[in-house]
Amino acid sequence: MVKAWNAIFLFSAAIIFIGIAFWTVGAPDIVAKLEGSQARDPAALAVSPDRENTATFGTGCFWCTEAILQRIEGVSEVTPGYMGGSTADAFYRRVVAGQTDHAEVVQFTYDPEVIRYEELLDLFWQMHDPTQLNRQGNDVGRHYRSVLFVHSDEQKEKAKASLQEADASGRHDRPIVTAIEPAMNFYPAEEEHLNYYNRNPDARYCRFVIEPKLRELGLPLRER
Repeated sequence: MVKAWNAIFLFSAAIIFIGIAFWTVGAPDIVAKLEGSQARDPAALAVSPDRENTATFGTGCFWCTEAILQRIEGVSEVTPGYMGGSTADAFYRRVVAGQTDHAEVVQFTYDPEVIRYEELLDLFWQMHDPTQLNRQGNDVGRHYRSVLFVHSDEQKEKAKASLQEADASGRHDRPIVTAIEPAMNFYPAEEEHLNYYNRNPDARYCRFVIEPKLRELGLPLRER
């Protein structure tokens, strides 16, 4: 009987040891997967705000914003990501949990010979509801806030003038709450968020949120 209890004790101790070893070695990998590709170095991926002919729009979920901007002539290098936070990192799970204060945005370049910044601002007011604070439709949270990140003094002045004009136009039942802020470091979104609508046209969000917006703006849908 003593030998049996000794064997049980040794077996239990071995299980506990293996469990501790697994947690010590395996936990970082598991946590990294749960956090959404946090093995990357956010500082290394950050894009400087000082880029010529670059604009950054925050109009709610970046899947929708990206799909719209990809279909605008003169616009290129359309990249969803994060900007405006209080921490030196920006990972999807932390952003949507409200832990970083970043906004979901889309950064892009534009050819001023094809489309002017003022025209892009007109599109900005049309592509979302700028009177909703910290939400767009059923997407709720500060990371969905309406925000224009400006990359120069010229953009700032044009954004201010455009906001005043849009607010006075009577197109909106409530006052516009869009913030105009200086551009900060931009953190591109994780791979699974890039080119989302074009890769996932049959996803529910794409069919019931993105496609109605594309139709409203007279932009082409992805062919199935």
